[in-house]
This record gives sequence, structure tokens and C-alpha cells, in this order.
Amino acid sequence: MTNSKCDVSNIYNLNGRVPISKAVPFGLQHILAMFVANIAPLIIVAGACHLEAGQTAKLIQTTMIIAGIGTLIQLFPIWKIGSGLPIVMGISFTFVSVACVIGSQYGYGAIIGAVIVGGFIEGTIGLFAKYWTKLITPIVSASVVTAIGFSLLSVGAASFGGGSGSESFGSWQNWILGTITLASCLFFDMLAKSYWKQLSVLFGLIVGYIVAMCMGAVDFSAINDTAVVSLPSILPFKPEFNASAIVSMTLIFLVSATETIGDTSAIAISGLNRPVTIKETEGSIACDGYASMLSGFLGCLPVTSFSQNVGLVAMTKVVNRMVIGVGAIIMILAGIFPFLGAILATLPDAVLGGCTIMMFGSIVVSGIKMIAACGFQQRNITIAALSLGIGIGFTQVPEIFSVFPPVIYTVFAENCVAVVFIVAVVANLILPKDEEVA
Repeated sequence: MTNSKCDVSNIYNLNGRVPISKAVPFGLQHILAMFVANIAPLIIVAGACHLEAGQTAKLIQTTMIIAGIGTLIQLFPIWKIGSGLPIVMGISFTFVSVACVIGSQYGYGAIIGAVIVGGFIEGTIGLFAKYWTKLITPIVSASVVTAIGFSLLSVGAASFGGGSGSESFGSWQNWILGTITLASCLFFDMLAKSYWKQLSVLFGLIVGYIVAMCMGAVDFSAINDTAVVSLPSILPFKPEFNASAIVSMTLIFLVSATETIGDTSAIAISGLNRPVTIKETEGSIACDGYASMLSGFLGCLPVTSFSQNVGLVAMTKVVNRMVIGVGAIIMILAGIFPFLGAILATLPDAVLGGCTIMMFGSIVVSGIKMIAACGFQQRNITIAALSLGIGIGFTQVPEIFSVFPPVIYTVFAENCVAVVFIVAVVANLILPKDEEVA
């Protein structure tokens, strides 16, 4: 039931009005949970393509704007594009490897051309999802959601340690910051009452940030050179349509679509306590594709649903579209007014890691609950065990894929979600339907 009044209790309803004073902290919590992960892929790819510092800074601002726009389209669909679910969009790490390869071989323009074409293809395929999602049965979705959770655990651990590649990775300072942040989240969750409990992540981030400042672990140097206003440019890089780059990028778009299917299903199950509908799945994939196409025109990498925020929804049960929409607007403002974005970017990795560990664990638990809801017939056990065993196991030792062509290695070697999805679909197709527990 949706409360028609403007009431904070509507945070647990998909629709309904929430007082703006209450919507802002809940929306900000979502943005802080994904902010660093949203800009990091662009920084990595820009470095591999040897872009100038000014170009990179401009694109970082644009990543925030396109993430906000993509999120708003997911929340409030345009025609058939968008799911209407509380899905947060952001620049995806899934595309980093292939983008670095394309950029180093053909230049950044080839990346943009491939993003535009690949985004169009994924978006169009998404509009016709009802014709092929029959292959994705509940046990397939459950296995993919579980894989998403497991794949994120190492991301949370890397953040907890100070961020991959950090010179101070695993230092006592990072351990202290991560532990204090995590303890603050748990402490707040235990003591807070009513809807305040759902702000435990924001509370932990604030406490961790204050402690980090006291320890001298916050770098404010980037704030000094920020402009007052920064607007995105249309086609800041001339697109180049290289066939090899387009094929490689499109394959990753199809992999991204499988992750989006899992995220969308997880949001519906964990946040709304119901299965996802075909219409929502179609709209979600279409938004992924067409928003990525728009991102390409603005010079950025593809955007996709952010599993970090799926974990936050699973943990807090805050699903209100207005609340998430406020967060999206904050993200857009952070892109238009670089000073705000620069402040958010100073959040230390260890502080973020202290919060995300529990969030990502929530996705794993949601996946396990979905598997349990499918029933423990031998057929379901076999599909889940085989797909998770191969998907997670093989990608822990990516060298096992070295005998395959480079494009296969790029797509599957470190993407357990894609491998789990393919194995689960194939197993679901070939295993006898009437196989039961002995």
C-alpha cells in the first residue's frame, strides 16, 4: 500500500511522497555508496589512453551527470525505457578491460564509437526481452544474483584495505578506518529506532570520514583547482567506428545485460518481496543500453545498474523512487558544480569499504534466499552448484582461460557473473525437467 500523504514511512513504498528533509539523507547515502566506484573506471581508462589531465577532469564531471540521468530514467521510465524500480546507475567496471585494450590499440575515439553502437544494440535487445527471457528461469536468476554478491565481496575487501594499488594498502590506518566505519554502522543499526535505522550506512560514512580527517587521511588537494560550473559537451571526442572494437564492446554489453537482469531481479525480490516482471526487465536492460549510448555521445563509458546499491536496498528496504531520485539529482549537481563532486571524491576507500562489506554480503544472502525459494530439488541444486562452482572457481584462476582467443579471455576470465549466467542457462536447457531428489 502507498501512503498518499507526504510521510517518511513512504521510504518503504515504491511510490509516495517523502519530506524533502528526510529524502536528502537517504538519497545521499545511495550516492556515497557508489560515488568512488562511478568515477574510478573512467580514471583507469583515461590513464590507459593517455588523455590530458584537463580532459580527464571534464569527463569525471560528466560521469556524475550521466549516472544521475540514467538513474532518473530507470526510476521514471520514458516510453518503454526504464524499469520503474529503485535502481541506481553508474559507470561500469565491467567494461574497463576491453576499453583499455581498444583505447591502447585504436584510441579513445574508437571506444566512444563502440559504446554508441553497443549501447544501441543492448537497448534494442532489451525492448524485446520477453522473447528470450524465458531462458532465464528463477534458479538461473538466483544463481546470477548470488554470483553478483560473491563477485563484490573482493571489491568491498579491496576498499577496506585502502583501494587496489594503493601504496598504503592493508596498513593499520586503513584497518582502523574500515573497522571504525563498520562498527559505527552496526552500532547505529542496533540503537536507532524506526526509519532512522536505515541511515546506518550514512552514519558510518560520516563517522569514518571525521576520523579519517583527524588522522590526516583525507586529501583535499583536488578541491583547489575545481571550476565553479562545468557543463557536459556533446561529442567531445570524435567517434571512430572500428569493427573489431564494436564487436568486442558489444560482447561486454551482452555480459552487462546479464548482470542487469540479476540486479533487477534482486531489487524486486529483496526490496519489494516479489518476482520481477518482464516489463521491468525489458525497461531495465533498455535503459542500460540507451543510457550508455547517451553516455557515449557525452564522451563517457557505458553505464549500468550498480550492484552496490542493490545491496543497500537489500539491507535497508528503502525503495522509494522519490528518495532515490533525490540522490540522482545530487549526483547531477555534483557534476554541474565540480566543488561538490570534489568533496564527495575525498571519501577514503577504507571508509567506503567499512560500509560495503555488509552491503555486499546482503546480496549474497538475497541470492541464497532466492535459491531456497526455488526449492532444493536435485535439478536446482545441480544448476546452482555447477554454475557457481565453475563461474566463481574458474575466474579465481583466470589463467585457465589463456588457451582461448583474446576476446574470450577479456570477456570471461575475470567476470564470474557472465560465466555463471552461461553455465546456468545451458544447464537449465539440457538437464531433464522431471529430475527429483532421490
